[in-house]
Amino acid sequence: MAVTTISYFRFDGWSGRIWAFVQMGLARRKLSATPRIEFWKLFGTGSGHGFTLWPNTGLWAILATWPDLETARAQVNKSLVFRSFRRKSDEDYTVFLDPVSCRGEWDDQLPFAVEVQPDALPKPLAVLTRATVKPHRALKFWKRAPAVSDTIGENDDVVFKAGMGELPGVQQVTFSIWPDMATMSRFAYRSPAHTKAIRAVREGAVFKEELYARFAVLGTEGSWLGGDPVAAHLVKAAAQNAADSPETVRAEGA
Repeated sequence: MAVTTISYFRFDGWSGRIWAFVQMGLARRKLSATPRIEFWKLFGTGSGHGFTLWPNTGLWAILATWPDLETARAQVNKSLVFRSFRRKSDEDYTVFLDPVSCRGEWDDQLPFAVEVQPDALPKPLAVLTRATVKPHRALKFWKRAPAVSDTIGENDDVVFKAGMGELPGVQQVTFSIWPDMATMSRFAYRSPAHTKAIRAVREGAVFKEELYARFAVLGTEGSWLGGDPVAAHLVKAAAQNAADSPETVRAEGA
């Protein structure tokens, strides 16, 4: 089972922040040489609720894909780049993901291999969007972005969220985790700011390339703001899956 990881590294002091910024260039060769790594990207992040043009110099991220969960866990913990970021950072948090649907391309590639299409979408549900904004449409795009950022930032349903960028202002990534498909859909299709922004993007042909992917959350490591916002939802989902299993149903009916 192919596995995707997104690792976040928080830096409180300026020396760590400068080090992380420099790694956006220097770490590329080391990541390419990491055993069994497949697709990978380095990111800066947005300030505020994350989906903004103004950078957050204290938070950086690495996305990577691996052939299986065992390899993903081993390399996130032991490989040179990840160990260096973890040692320099004040906090780190990794989410392990199984892609369940994906459409579109990323740098003309298909980075997330969907091996099994589930009968029902998982709980919790992670969503990643990535787009390359046409330079001459960037101003129009970013006029809409603050309203969407505020809407998701104030949403009580979202479990985790982060806005990331490869090339500031032009190549943008959003990542969020929701308890289930219903809560995500309420935001995506019933939020006035979000629906208005999506309509403007479609009508204005703002994107040169875009990708939309959904994932099952397999697990987490580390901490986010001193805790783990996803852990309780994973425990709840595991308990529900156990209760719904055929063995449990048969035992209760016996």
